[in-house]
Amino acid sequence: MGEEPKNFDFIKGEVLLFDKALDWTSFDLVQKVRNNLCRAMKIKKLKVGHAGTLDPKATGLMILCTGKATKQIEMHQAGEKEYLATIKLGATTPSFDLETPEDEQFETAHITQQLVESVLQQFIGDIEQVPPVFSAVKIDGKRAYTHARKGEEVKMRSRLIRVRELELLDFSPEQIEIRVVCSKGTYIRALARDLGQALNSGAYLTGLRRTRIGQFKVEDALSVTDFLNNIDKFVTN
Repeated sequence: MGEEPKNFDFIKGEVLLFDKALDWTSFDLVQKVRNNLCRAMKIKKLKVGHAGTLDPKATGLMILCTGKATKQIEMHQAGEKEYLATIKLGATTPSFDLETPEDEQFETAHITQQLVESVLQQFIGDIEQVPPVFSAVKIDGKRAYTHARKGEEVKMRSRLIRVRELELLDFSPEQIEIRVVCSKGTYIRALARDLGQALNSGAYLTGLRRTRIGQFKVEDALSVTDFLNNIDKFVTN
């Protein structure tokens, strides 16, 4: 993706790597790319889909597939993911991130770097995780977040996930930074919640960046702005 784009065929199918910006939804990215490609190509319809959602408060790698390459979406979704996460200790929010305000505060004086490193080991391997209610998991035909934002009670079922690597990058009694290598279906917000509980405190996600999906790395991704501003370079009419 870093080279000058040549001979892109978006109808036959392309796999595009984007570095999603903060506060964009995954749908925002798909819609912007699809609408601008249709306009540039002077066509009315184009299949565009993404291989794995990123929350609005997260940044980093998203894979978009166009045309016949949308058949590859499920394969790319299944790829191992890598994230860099910043987690605030001593408080919780209903969404487990910055999308909702803090609802409870907890003690952090007992939290040491040694304790955090010990607790992190409990979350490596195959573990059961309950997804956040503020998530795209479908409940009764609707996304869970649709129920949650209406104040409706939602019963979330646990699912088996795999965390292959979990590394502490930075520590303070109020905040930690971690690197996570995990399977499809892992919610880093839920991991933050569970870490807080395991530390006999509270925790929520204040920053998240996806750096890898399978073989694809965020360093090889385009910014959305650069792509849209230079879209004519990618399209040959």
